[in-house]
Amino acid sequence: MPKPEATPVAAGDAAPEVDVGKVTALVAETDPHGSLISLLQHAQDEYGYLPEPVVEEIARLSGIPATRIYGIITFYAQFTTIPTGRHKCFVCHGTACHVAGAMRVTEALEQELQVADGETRADLEFSLDSVACMGACSQAPVMRVDDETYGNLTADAARKVARRLLEQVAAEQGSVSDA
Repeated sequence: MPKPEATPVAAGDAAPEVDVGKVTALVAETDPHGSLISLLQHAQDEYGYLPEPVVEEIARLSGIPATRIYGIITFYAQFTTIPTGRHKCFVCHGTACHVAGAMRVTEALEQELQVADGETRADLEFSLDSVACMGACSQAPVMRVDDETYGNLTADAARKVARRLLEQVAAEQGSVSDA
């Protein structure tokens, strides 16, 4: 398997070019004045984050000031203006998880996925973040990858999950390049 591009994406990095063509359909499908949060959720689902050109286009098409839109984006933790990975990995570092070995789980994921805690790989496949608590203390240490939660982890178990993810991504990329 080829080594992935592992340069992290940071908040200050230049954003990739964004095609705002899809924004028109999103605004047409959702009443921005009645459901701006829903519109932002759909836009973030489409783009993976809310890049500035998308926010500006939503503002232009809806007539809602961009400052109001950014106020909502920065208020709700579900929104991000920074590119994140297609696969989002969170490791709980609450007290129970910390004591049970969350740091070893995080280190194992950093090594396997080649991404530092708090960063996103440049290929935008994986983001890794430590979180304060997932509310699953009885299963400590705990991590969540996309919509799947894993408990009672060891570093080796976390590595196995990461390797399965890497294999899945490689298979998807292989099927795309085979087409």
